[in-house]
Amino acid sequence: MLLSLVLHTYSMRYVLPAAVMMGTAPTYVLAWGAWRLLSTVLPARFYREVDDRLYTIYQSMVLFFFENYTGVQVIIYGDLPKNKENVIYLSNHQCTVDWIIADMLAIRQNALGHVRYVLKDGLKWLPLYGWYFSQHGGVYVKRSAKFNEKEMREKLRAQMKAETPMYLVIFPEGTRYNPEIPKVIADSQSFAEKEEFLCKECPRVHIFIDRIELKDIPEEQMYMRRWLHERFEIKDKLLIEFYDAKDSKRRNKFPGKSVHSKLSLKKTLPSLLFLGGLTASMLLTESGRKLYVKTWIYGTLIGCLWVSIKP
Repeated sequence: MLLSLVLHTYSMRYVLPAAVMMGTAPTYVLAWGAWRLLSTVLPARFYREVDDRLYTIYQSMVLFFFENYTGVQVIIYGDLPKNKENVIYLSNHQCTVDWIIADMLAIRQNALGHVRYVLKDGLKWLPLYGWYFSQHGGVYVKRSAKFNEKEMREKLRAQMKAETPMYLVIFPEGTRYNPEIPKVIADSQSFAEKEEFLCKECPRVHIFIDRIELKDIPEEQMYMRRWLHERFEIKDKLLIEFYDAKDSKRRNKFPGKSVHSKLSLKKTLPSLLFLGGLTASMLLTESGRKLYVKTWIYGTLIGCLWVSIKP
């Protein structure tokens, strides 16, 4: 009986992070909304600076759960400067939480608030988050003929003109799998179970970084397409070598020197306590609970209306 209780409790250990990350969303949106209204009488740069700071607070809390709470070991290969810089982050897309890897790198460059995503269009309907990501500079795209490239370019140009600091995250591969091909999913799950990836702890995250200077990237669209294709061929070879190297000593590691990068609690715990404390304070009073519920309901409705009218 006691063993069953322990196992059940252990299996529920990820309910807390999910509840906190979702539960603090109304608090965060209310704080951001209040600042958005106040900043209308101030120069635009003040709004962006505080918005980036607010975003840093929320994503730092998220990273507390993904790094400190799980105890995951982050192993970085390549050159990751500690200073802020404008970045276009191109990455492979293998799972739903690949976006957190960008956060892991950005916080180590003190640029977490500058992260903005190019997102698939369907995510704009997420309650509260979908609307906010657009307000934070995110760009929604459609993988179809209906995709309005002109609008995306205009949004990016507007941010460049405003000299908005940018850690722009793009996943060129797009969709990771097709749910209409169950055999591929079944084979993937079978491999994961064999390699002890499925339904088990993942104690290490290996991140390989290859920084490329802007001057080394072709501007002509045809050459850019070829360059991007070649980069992803290199990436695929690295992954094949990582998982299936004939030499067992080279397996489960990328080439080159690696660094075990541990994220300090000082960078994440204060954000958790701040947002968690604000949310708890709100929920302790009847008026606060009403405001909390109304934020979920009306914030979601207004957000969906907004993104349906304005991309």
